[in-house]
Amino acid sequence: MDYGLWTMDYRLYTSKSKIMITEQSLWEALETVMDPEIPTISMVDMGIITGIIMSTDQSKAFVEMTPTFSGCPAIKAMEQMVHDRLIEIGVKEVEVRTTFNKPWNSNLITERGRQHLKKHGLAPPPKHHGEITQELLENIECPFCGSKNVDMKTPFGPTLCRSLHYCNNCLQAFEQFKPVV
Repeated sequence: MDYGLWTMDYRLYTSKSKIMITEQSLWEALETVMDPEIPTISMVDMGIITGIIMSTDQSKAFVEMTPTFSGCPAIKAMEQMVHDRLIEIGVKEVEVRTTFNKPWNSNLITERGRQHLKKHGLAPPPKHHGEITQELLENIECPFCGSKNVDMKTPFGPTLCRSLHYCNNCLQAFEQFKPVV
């Protein structure tokens, strides 16, 4: 077949209309930025992204984040991930600031985030009212079978934010994301 007989004129058309970037679209974009330690949950659902401000001309975004622990080794990586995602959707200038002015607490995890923690095999932290009690720590549900017939083996897990548990029903060992006030 002689392809020389076929001529195709491909033209790339670009829209002259400006894409509308809003604070809501920034939140939605950041829902795709996953926590580097728990890649089944976004930083938004984890409650790490605590604020977004968009400039009136839509050229600059300011993002505030509060990691789960002040000693988190992934802070710089998370800042870069947030920055890169917003640049990717068309924001010209992005400033990401980590702050501990208002400490992170486990009640900031969204309901969707709690479901993603379970999918990852982690028991989500129980909701609290500003106080962590022994009863709160012992009333844990197994992320695999939903049983509350669970024993805490140690409050010290592989990271500062997790404890180790064992389910007496399904015989699974699992980690629980600790409640934090």
